[in-house]
Amino acid sequence: MATRGRPRTFDPDTALRQALEVFWERGYEGTSLNDLVAAMGIASASIYACFGSKEDLFRKVMALYGTTSGGPPRRALSEQPTARAAIEAMLGATADEITRPDAPRGCMLILAAPTGAVENHAVREFLAGLRRGMLGEIRDRLARGVTDGDLTVSLAELDAIARYYTTVVQGLSIQARDGATRAELEAVITCAMAAWDTLTSTPSHVGG
Repeated sequence: MATRGRPRTFDPDTALRQALEVFWERGYEGTSLNDLVAAMGIASASIYACFGSKEDLFRKVMALYGTTSGGPPRRALSEQPTARAAIEAMLGATADEITRPDAPRGCMLILAAPTGAVENHAVREFLAGLRRGMLGEIRDRLARGVTDGDLTVSLAELDAIARYYTTVVQGLSIQARDGATRAELEAVITCAMAAWDTLTSTPSHVGG
């Protein structure tokens, strides 16, 4: 039985990786359909047929990013035996990923966000949701430390610490995009971890 339509002459997985590199380098708003056509090596009609709209393609790209470059920091956060070790390993893995010589510098989740056009509100909210997910994963790992007994903080302190280290992750990304080396980012991580004891210490209360 004859098949309908023209068979694909490209590999969708390869095309998706090529689109990822363009969005990562130029951001969502800075990437045009012509940019995608040139990078993916396929016609715009094929892009729409295989991946949907530009926004649909971007969402697929972010899912791929989450399982590739986003994987090592996430694993580092979950696999270390203590909350402190988990945070330090996550920051180190993040610095490794955002300074790779074979990829655009910085975290795509931070740097690809649209900033202006009203019609891109859905994409902004989509990325904000992913970043809130990052915060949630860090908070959950700290909460696990409380449960395991290697971290003693209140709920409010836990939330503040999670936001602090999420902010460090985001700052590392901006620094990397601006040219900071892996060694320079390591110095930032050292400072951030030096703050750990202060952030997680329980102050003594004097008097009644």
